[in-house]
Amino acid sequence: MKINCIIVDDEPLARKGLREYIGDLDFLHLLAEYDTPLKISEGLEEGAVQLIFLDIQMPRITGLDFLRNLRNPPLIIITTAYPQYALEGFELDVLDYLVKPISFQRFVKAVGKAREYYSGRTPAMVAVGEGAAPDHLFIKSGNSLQKINYSEILFIEALQNYVAIHTKGKKYITYVTFKAIGDHLPPDRFLKVHKSYIIQISQVDSIEDHAIIIGQASIPISRANREEILGKILNGRFLKR
Repeated sequence: MKINCIIVDDEPLARKGLREYIGDLDFLHLLAEYDTPLKISEGLEEGAVQLIFLDIQMPRITGLDFLRNLRNPPLIIITTAYPQYALEGFELDVLDYLVKPISFQRFVKAVGKAREYYSGRTPAMVAVGEGAAPDHLFIKSGNSLQKINYSEILFIEALQNYVAIHTKGKKYITYVTFKAIGDHLPPDRFLKVHKSYIIQISQVDSIEDHAIIIGQASIPISRANREEILGKILNGRFLKR
C-alpha cells in the first residue's frame, strides 16, 4: 500500500528536499505541499492524509500550535531546525522528530515507522469466518494481536492519535483511525453518536438530555443529529401513554 502524505514547511528548499526523498520511496505518495498550515483545507477529516511532514517555525502559526488544534490528526513527523522542541513534540504523540539538515538514512528510518504502523494494522482489523458473518475483530495492542468479540464492546472512543475500545472487562488502546475501526463494525449493532464516539446500541443503559449512559460512562450525543440518533437507539421500543 502507498501512504498518502503532505509536506507543511515555509522553506522552499526544505520542501524540495522532502519531496525528493518521498519520490525515492515507492510506498509514499505526496498529495500536496504547503508553506503554512493555514492553507490545508481538506483531506484531514476524511482520512485521505495519512502522514504529515510538519515544520515547527512558520509564519502566523507554529506547527505545534497547528497540531494541538487537530482533533484526530494523522501520523506526524516533525521536521525542524530546532531540537529544543523535541520533548514538546513527543508529548503531542508525534511519530518521529527529524532535525534539519535531514539525512536520507534518518528519513527512511522515520517513514519506516509509518509503514510499520499502517501495514501492522491492516490484517488486525478484520476477522471473517468463511461463509459466516463476522462476530469479532482483531486489533494490534502492544506487541500482540488481540481478539475482541463484538458482544464485549461497550463503546469506542477516538483519542488524539489512537482509539480506545471499552469492553466489559478492559479498555484496549490501539493505533488505528476512528474511521477505520468504524468501517469494520456491523451498522445494525453499532452507532456513531458523536464525532469521537461509537456505541453498541444494545449496551445503552439510559439516555439523558444530551448524553447516553453505558455503565459508569456518560457519552455525549451530537446535537446536530440527536433526533436521528435517538430514533435508531429507540427503534420503536419507546413506550408512552
